[in-house]
Amino acid sequence: MNKKFQALFDPEQYHGWGKTKKYFEGWYYKVISADESKAFAFIPGIAMDESGNKQAFVQVLDGKKLTAAYVKFEADEFRPQAGIFKVAIGNNSFSKKEIKLNLPKVKGKLQFENQVPWSSSWYSPGIMGPFSFVPFMQCYHGILSMNHNIQGSLAIAGEEVDFSGGKGYMEKDWGRSFPSAYIWMQSNHFSNDGISIKSSVAKIPWLGSTFVGFIAGVWLYDRLIEFTTYNFTKLRKSYADESKVEIVLENRKHRLVITAHRSDTTKLASPILGFMDGRIEESMTSTIDVLLVDKRNKKVLLDDTGRNAGLEVAGNIEEIMI
Repeated sequence: MNKKFQALFDPEQYHGWGKTKKYFEGWYYKVISADESKAFAFIPGIAMDESGNKQAFVQVLDGKKLTAAYVKFEADEFRPQAGIFKVAIGNNSFSKKEIKLNLPKVKGKLQFENQVPWSSSWYSPGIMGPFSFVPFMQCYHGILSMNHNIQGSLAIAGEEVDFSGGKGYMEKDWGRSFPSAYIWMQSNHFSNDGISIKSSVAKIPWLGSTFVGFIAGVWLYDRLIEFTTYNFTKLRKSYADESKVEIVLENRKHRLVITAHRSDTTKLASPILGFMDGRIEESMTSTIDVLLVDKRNKKVLLDDTGRNAGLEVAGNIEEIMI
């Protein structure tokens, strides 16, 4: 089967086969230790600019110490496999089940168990749904796991850090550039295990115009409750200022009210026309208040606060405020 066609139906796989310029692809691994004292994100990827210059990279974000490192590699050190999600960058390897790191200041292996994927079907492969088949989107998005357990340890700047018993989250992006304005947030640390939330709102270019797109999902113990543009959800509110973010989503069955409280951020590199020339601010220590209501019986399904939340607010946010 054609590599590009096969990847179309499996968001976690590498999608950049045949791409030579104005393209990026990156995977995001969030890992939190069991005692929640350590919070890291590892972001491997490939970037190609307008002139065809290429570089591979692994970004390392320390969410507690508010530091970030961007480790560059030659493009030919980026080695994806076809048909499955497995990528090697230099002496580092990344897959859905584990990562092996051999970076200057981070070495070791982590394994991921009991993963919670986003729903997928042949006509709606992953979180993008039918938009997965649109060939001219600026940016595509995929959720690999809303929540999972971690086993293993890493030597970070000479310190051995045990992540066993901790929690992780995994997603990816690919395309030309990140949206010019967007809000993104995620947490899977709530009062009880088995709860995770992810939500994003973005300005989406579309046929010479733009629209405000959104995606949200709540994993509640044994089911994923989805809020998407294509399942007839309405975005009732989208607001951000220097201290908080508010998002309200509603469909026929459920109403979701999110209030995120912003905390200190760290700068990360982000793609502009393929190359990692942009800068975004990400927090890994924010909190998210979540209220989820079943409209049919007016039952509150979730009223809780998520900790160790990833949060990004980027670009001209007024463009996506409602």
